[in-house]
Amino acid sequence: MSNIVNKLYQNNAIIYKVILFLVTTIAIVYLFPKGGQFKYDFNNGQLWKYDNLYAPFDFAIQKTAEEIAIEKKEITVNSKLYFTYDFDIENIVKSNYIKRVGLVKKTDSLSIDGVRKLSEIGQGVIDNIYKKGFLEVASQDRVSDKNEIVAVRKGNEVEDVIFKNLLTTKEVLEIIRSNLEEEKTFYGKKLLLDLLTEIIKPNVYFDAIYSEKVIDNEIKNISYTKGKVESGKLIILKGDIVEGKKLAILNSLKSESESKVWTDSNYNWIILGYTILVALALLMLLLFLHKYRVEIFDNNNKVTFIFFNVFSMIFIQTLVIKYNSDYLYVVPLSVLPIVLKAFFDARLGLFAHVLTVLLLGYIVPNSFEFIYLHIIAGIVTILTVSELYKRANLFISVAQITLIYMLTYFAFSIIKEGNASQINWNYFMLFAANGLLSFLSIILIYMYEKVFGLVSDVTLLELSNTNAKLLRELNEKAPGTFQHSMQVANLAEAAANEIGANSMLVRTGALYHDIGKMLNPMYFTENQSTGVNPHNDLSPRDSSKIITDHVIKGVELAKKYNLPDRIIDFIRTHHGTSSTYYFYMKEKELNPDAEVDIKNFQYQGPIPFSKETAILMMCDASEAASKSLTKPTAMSISNLIDKIMDKQMADNQFLNSDITFREIEIIKKVIKKKLMNIYHLRVEYPE
Repeated sequence: MSNIVNKLYQNNAIIYKVILFLVTTIAIVYLFPKGGQFKYDFNNGQLWKYDNLYAPFDFAIQKTAEEIAIEKKEITVNSKLYFTYDFDIENIVKSNYIKRVGLVKKTDSLSIDGVRKLSEIGQGVIDNIYKKGFLEVASQDRVSDKNEIVAVRKGNEVEDVIFKNLLTTKEVLEIIRSNLEEEKTFYGKKLLLDLLTEIIKPNVYFDAIYSEKVIDNEIKNISYTKGKVESGKLIILKGDIVEGKKLAILNSLKSESESKVWTDSNYNWIILGYTILVALALLMLLLFLHKYRVEIFDNNNKVTFIFFNVFSMIFIQTLVIKYNSDYLYVVPLSVLPIVLKAFFDARLGLFAHVLTVLLLGYIVPNSFEFIYLHIIAGIVTILTVSELYKRANLFISVAQITLIYMLTYFAFSIIKEGNASQINWNYFMLFAANGLLSFLSIILIYMYEKVFGLVSDVTLLELSNTNAKLLRELNEKAPGTFQHSMQVANLAEAAANEIGANSMLVRTGALYHDIGKMLNPMYFTENQSTGVNPHNDLSPRDSSKIITDHVIKGVELAKKYNLPDRIIDFIRTHHGTSSTYYFYMKEKELNPDAEVDIKNFQYQGPIPFSKETAILMMCDASEAASKSLTKPTAMSISNLIDKIMDKQMADNQFLNSDITFREIEIIKKVIKKKLMNIYHLRVEYPE
């Protein structure tokens, strides 16, 4: 049992990667659409590149979404409007009128017969109005054409009437006034007018709920097919253009085929196929890291970060497609290569981006167009996005990426449609939104730095500020070391620029590489301003121990101040496994008969494992050694640099740093040129 536990503990990094790989694979497969894949790939306007296609089975021709939308719109526009006729209002009005007339008293101006006649006139007016129907004010502007036929619901019966035959408020007043002529007395006319205008109420109103219900029922009865294709019938010939009716038939066959493939019996097989394809893509990513980015592969935190970003892009794109596939191109997939390039390198960023886009090809419509467009945009991202700490660079890069999106989509559109008249200009707005959302990469980079402990160029710029707390302390306690670090940083930055390495990283690493010296500054010659050398009172082994310990103490100090691991790597590796040769030889002089082990005078390492750390080792040794030249000339400087670097190469210090002989020669030339500029002779000024 203990052996099993020990093996698990020893292989915990591999076990973690396997679990991460399986979880990510399952999560991505879960996001995939639950449907089979059609075995033919086609787009509107393209040539049919396969053999002649015959119908494998009977199927219906499906109407397109546009055709169905047009039918729905026609139903909505042409559907009758329904109005409700309220009998209760007519009865209430009549009842109220009779009561009010019954309260009218006989006067000098109005006799009993006059009251009776008044009652008859008013009831006749009410009958005439409610025979046609009195529209409420809110319903009078429901139609634009007054000759339109509308439906009026009277109880359980529906009657079609011309809309203009329904009475409006103005027409009701005209009817009342025209009937007042039957009353001869002024008092009777006024009384009748007041009564009728007060009592008569609208009894016809627009029935929005019933009208919507009728429209919904008609829409539900829409046929979603427009014909049938029998088994064995020719659908399209090889070389034909996919368009019109042929496109509609192919889309219908695709839909029917996918539904037939995605059955309960085939479900497990299709899931297996998806799992294999996703697993292969993620496996390629792991193999790339294992072969070309070993330091990343060995760091589970970084592997998790990469897998998390790949999955996040797929997850966000899936959500958008499920919500509305019209917003397909609003997802800023270019954020992935921007982020990975900021923390790692361009090659890894592009590799991960391409794999992510290929996986998304199973989810999106028009997969070829989607894959081509995003891969081109990803390449442009990698080529243009650099030095994110310069704000203008990101603006320019995002503008270029957005332009590439638009140009590529324009090209696809004119290929499919044959002209520019059918281009969907809404996509250009989506690409502009995509570009704006790409600026989120700055926020994401900041968040990832805090969550995953990674380092971007923005952080490197902040750390390289000489007013940073640790560098200011170095300048105060060990001014000579600080000046040495500044010189080395300048040399290293120039060398990195020449061979295409990360100049910001190597400059920042150079500024911090000797911070361990501030704990015992006087034991290092650059800080000995008084001429007193404390090593004179120590044995060579003790002196060597103090010198080599500045690396270990520097690492401890860096961790105390929470410096990133990428900067600590420069502190750990800038001397590699070299030795304090001066004290080694001095020990041999003091003990000529004893065997002196050089391992007691060696740094603990490790040796440099990147181009940047190798550059720092060369520049550090060269700058320090140049101070020993009493008369620095071009020849003496050149010979010194050659001697130092040849010794480092002979000691296999660059074995793991992935740097070439050509790059080392370029670095030599840069260092020689810079040192010659530093030590050039000036003319002597007259006294």
